[in-house]
Amino acid sequence: MSHVSPRQASSLASNIDPRVSQAGDFATSIPGLSLFRRDQPVEPAVCMVEPSLILVARGEKRLWVGGEGYRYDSAGFLITSLDLPANSEVMAASTGEPCVGLVLKLDVPMLAEVIAKGGMPATRSRTIDKGVGFGTMTAALEEALNRLLTLLDEPEAIPVLAPLILREVHYRLLRSDQAARLRQITAVDGQGYRIAKAIDWLKLNYSIPLRIDELAARVQMSPPTFHHHFRQLTAMSPLQYQKWLRLNEARRLMLSERLDVSRAAFAVGYESPSQFSREYGRMFGSAPRNDIATLRGQPETL
Repeated sequence: MSHVSPRQASSLASNIDPRVSQAGDFATSIPGLSLFRRDQPVEPAVCMVEPSLILVARGEKRLWVGGEGYRYDSAGFLITSLDLPANSEVMAASTGEPCVGLVLKLDVPMLAEVIAKGGMPATRSRTIDKGVGFGTMTAALEEALNRLLTLLDEPEAIPVLAPLILREVHYRLLRSDQAARLRQITAVDGQGYRIAKAIDWLKLNYSIPLRIDELAARVQMSPPTFHHHFRQLTAMSPLQYQKWLRLNEARRLMLSERLDVSRAAFAVGYESPSQFSREYGRMFGSAPRNDIATLRGQPETL
């Protein structure tokens, strides 16, 4: 398996550059593929990372998950196998050398199909691992990603060719040093698969009281086993995960739908606006009104 050096990996940066003329995040016409550019270092920002391949083609970033930082550049890539609350930080970027890269959402059914057709049994490992890992870029993976990006110049071919190249990308990932992490989420008898199902439930039901024993039973795990593996994979307890979902949805409601603090708190399941404000301040660093005013570019309220 041939690896790609940072110098060689600049071909991906050259392919991304003309598609990101300014700083920002950009969806593409290929399902699940988005591009990004940053022109300066950026402090850690709260985000939810779906199961994805995250790649920096130039510059350097760090993803914080549960207090642990995963630093990556063009020599490798990040794989996330679950929906993970995280903080994303740009370490190296400038106007002359912007940080550019891509995010490709993983297609779990496609992974399972490739595993089956490629003779790679999705057996579950006895040892559970974290839901994020750093992989080494290979020449084959780089080539497939470059062809996927080049397809953006031929939009009429995307419906026909993109599924084929995406399948190849998933195959290359399953042949990478992150294969075990990916196989874990496709094994229906595995702990990673069950935790993923629990997360799906939490995302739909974050506003109702959480009963760990009921959620554990829903995914056919004992409460202690469920709690242990949930924390090991996500770096959070189920209750902390639910709180993260609630606070971020409340932030969206206040910012986008202009709900006041009390209405946003009640909408996401809090019974006490004061408790909501305390927990919001601990997560985002300031009181809800001040945080939303800052995000809108307005003066903070005292």
